[in-house]
Amino acid sequence: MARSWSIPPWRGLLLAAVLLLSACATPVARQQLARTDLPRQIELADTPFFPQEEYQCGPAALATVLTASGKTVAPDELTNQVYVPARQGSLQIEMLAAARRHGRVATVLPPRLDALLDEVRAGHPVLVMQNLGLSWWPSWHYAVVVGYNLEHDEMVLRSGTFRRQLMSLTAFENTWARSEHWAVAVLPPDTLPVSADEAGTTAALVAFDRLATRADARSGYASALKRWPNNPMLAIGLGNTAYAMHDLPAARRALEQALAAQPDNAAAHNNLAVVLADQGELEQARRHAERALALGGPWQETARATLQEIEKKAAKPGVR
Repeated sequence: MARSWSIPPWRGLLLAAVLLLSACATPVARQQLARTDLPRQIELADTPFFPQEEYQCGPAALATVLTASGKTVAPDELTNQVYVPARQGSLQIEMLAAARRHGRVATVLPPRLDALLDEVRAGHPVLVMQNLGLSWWPSWHYAVVVGYNLEHDEMVLRSGTFRRQLMSLTAFENTWARSEHWAVAVLPPDTLPVSADEAGTTAALVAFDRLATRADARSGYASALKRWPNNPMLAIGLGNTAYAMHDLPAARRALEQALAAQPDNAAAHNNLAVVLADQGELEQARRHAERALALGGPWQETARATLQEIEKKAAKPGVR
């Protein structure tokens, strides 16, 4: 979604009161809730609460999930990072980036109600976006889901100025659906969302890698690779971060794992060639660099440069 902003509390409540009266939960959502393994009631009562100031639901909601994850942050510290005065609110992309700047992986969850409830069951409050208005008169709002009660058809949220807002499942599903079911788990790098899929987790970690410390990025890749051991991108990420931390044996193992999963991955061949060259195994390094070069594609020039560096090392006296 390209844009989002929060709303004054009074306007959101007024719109909600008018627009949700006729809302009906979708059959798909009801089918998802029919799962017998879902506990009927859960509430993460210890989740912190930061009352929203006018137009500040983004910083307040983000501070809630960050603090719940163990990273204590006040909304005021986040305002300059996520709040866009011209829009009187916060963009989703800035919310994700701010979480990553604070050492947390922000993973967009599958757009399903049962996935959201699974996350709450695991003890993870979930940042959600709602549209309390209409498509032609949107009233975007960030809140945090901290519980549910299936017997009473209720969701429990930290929302606006309400520490414990109860919203019917029907109302929640409809307002959440208008944001295309946008929900995010904000967690330490060594903790995976239970409901996230492989593609979503990989995308979240690659984005996290751009802003995280090497140690945090490495921890994230390692955790995800335990769940999806045949994911070459995760293995390459782990190998690259290990290499950046001068752990050549770990980098080598990870890159060999990537190639075991995807033998024709040019990036893995090239990066393994670099590691092997640094370990003094130039003949093996040469073979991997040549393979990366032969595979072509966007890695061709990098592989050519790697091969040239290997030949330079091989040309030194006493080296072969």
